Amino acid sequence: MDYRKMQDTYYVRVDKGDEIIATLLDVCAREGIESAIFTGIGGCSSAELQTFLPETGSFETERLEGMLELISITGNITASEGGAPGYHAHALYSFKQDGVPRLAAGHLKSSVVRFTAEIELRPVRGGVIRKQYDPETGTGFWNLRG
Repeated sequence: MDYRKMQDTYYVRVDKGDEIIATLLDVCAREGIESAIFTGIGGCSSAELQTFLPETGSFETERLEGMLELISITGNITASEGGAPGYHAHALYSFKQDGVPRLAAGHLKSSVVRFTAEIELRPVRGGVIRKQYDPETGTGFWNLRG
């Protein structure tokens, strides 16, 4: 991994074998970033995508392996009620399965880079966005007041 700050934005290169979310959280820890948004592209070897099922209050998980073109990743990093960093990310991948082009997308749990991923990380300016637990969904949402 390598990164560079230019004005208020960090440009992060995630290298082969690195997990994307862990890398972004590492950059935030090193730089003292409590909340940020990010976008990017890349080439990955694996991904774990989730879809939330409201009727059961659980996530359905799909694991992808192989040559995965990361068409888009977008998300945010927030401070939780306890202050620890958390994330919420969605991703879209293209790949071939049995020679047929496919797409898969959803909530990104994890993704390992095959070649590289190029991520733009933009810290929140003028405050911190925190995550607040929502008992109805069992997940967290932005708390813009805390």
